[in-house]
Amino acid sequence: MKRNNWNFVIWLAIGIVLSGVVVAGEQHQSSSNVLSVFDGIVKNPATSQEINTAEFRRALEGSKTIVLDARAYEEYAVSHVPGAWAVPGKPGVSLSLYVADVNDILKRIPDKAQALIVYCNGLYCGRSERFADELLKAGYQNVRRYQLGAPGWRGLGGVMQVEKPALVRLLARDSTSVLIDARPEPELKPRLRNAVSIPLRDTSKAKDDGRLPMTDHNTRIFIVGENGAQARAVAEAVVRDAFHNVSFFDGAIADLPELFEDKSR
Repeated sequence: MKRNNWNFVIWLAIGIVLSGVVVAGEQHQSSSNVLSVFDGIVKNPATSQEINTAEFRRALEGSKTIVLDARAYEEYAVSHVPGAWAVPGKPGVSLSLYVADVNDILKRIPDKAQALIVYCNGLYCGRSERFADELLKAGYQNVRRYQLGAPGWRGLGGVMQVEKPALVRLLARDSTSVLIDARPEPELKPRLRNAVSIPLRDTSKAKDDGRLPMTDHNTRIFIVGENGAQARAVAEAVVRDAFHNVSFFDGAIADLPELFEDKSR
């Protein structure tokens, strides 16, 4: 094993131990302390500056930074960091050298001083590095990367967002996935095919009564509600119960007639 890989393993082990100490020793300790321990192991050399998860989370909670997903739209649609922008791919490049199209951003974001954060598929994904380099060459002055990307965000307790076409397609193709109806009243119409009712008040209870897939915490879980805010609240509660593959739909159940039990409604 290469020296750099050994360093990664050692620091990851330290991070796991320290995170356990933090959780066991202080129930109300801020999660940012744990996140900073994990982020300390990841610093890829590149032209653009890298940020950690705590910084990324703060940027998402604010309104001054635009987050750009450097992956292909098909991946973005399946699960992306909430609020991130999709960017089309640069024409004429292979999948192995895929890079988002900087010309699209030049049209949409004329202000070169605008704060931008780019992410992709984690430690070994080069798409965010290539895209960040293109943005810098185009004159953007405040470009940073979240190199942990979508896997790191999800693994460190971040919830994901799914787009409607991917949601409908995946529910049809992935028989192991779980669809959760987040509305507080389970008898509300329209009803969704094969959906499990888990309102916010029931998320912990659902671990004991079989509504959540306790034998596989990596099961793909999709959450929909009366609106995106309701779905997201339940999604974040489910993530805090140690499920790692949770996405919410930011629209309303009314926007999903393809999933209704009675398609006439």
